Amino acid sequence: MHHPAPLRAGHPTLPIRDNHAGAGVTTAGRDRVDQLRPVDPDLFDTLRQRQASTVTVVTAVARNTRPACLGDLGTPLRAGFTATTFTTVSLHPPLVSFCHDPAAPSAPVLDRAEHVAVHLLAANQTEAATIFATRGVDPFAGYPYWEPGPFGLPLLTGVLGRLLCRVVHRIPAGDHAVVIAEPLALSTGIDGDPLLHHHGSYTTAASA
Repeated sequence: MHHPAPLRAGHPTLPIRDNHAGAGVTTAGRDRVDQLRPVDPDLFDTLRQRQASTVTVVTAVARNTRPACLGDLGTPLRAGFTATTFTTVSLHPPLVSFCHDPAAPSAPVLDRAEHVAVHLLAANQTEAATIFATRGVDPFAGYPYWEPGPFGLPLLTGVLGRLLCRVVHRIPAGDHAVVIAEPLALSTGIDGDPLLHHHGSYTTAASA
């Protein structure tokens, strides 16, 4: 019977690809931390785009506490944006997460929102994804397929499903922030395939 050779401490069991080297070149055996090079941001972004992600729209509402130039104090402000970072965090208790850009126009509302709605877009909802990803416009004026819901949240119609959530944590993380939310209610919508984001464009599971 063949017995594999014992592993030696400090040597990886799998080769680590060097993103600064040529194709197929590995760094097996180069295990000193000071020999590791920083990840190239452009290469990291290229790798990130190879992952097909489901497309969601997050909507939020908060009371206006800013100067009157942004509207009457106390009036609700709504915001919505397209997110491809939605994921399940925990089943017991149910928790989900998504990321948002603190510099985005939706950030002032999202930073104060106690509740959010997450909508899983269907494959035919590219228009919704595009409108809610466009800065400098009111997405609710450009996309008519929504209705008011609990907590004053705008709810998109025609989606695969949606979650009404309570925000429980906000975690700064690099150039984005991670929002952890607890689902309070959910509804399933139409049957069909989800809209995906892959290689910088919207697509479906059949063509991804």
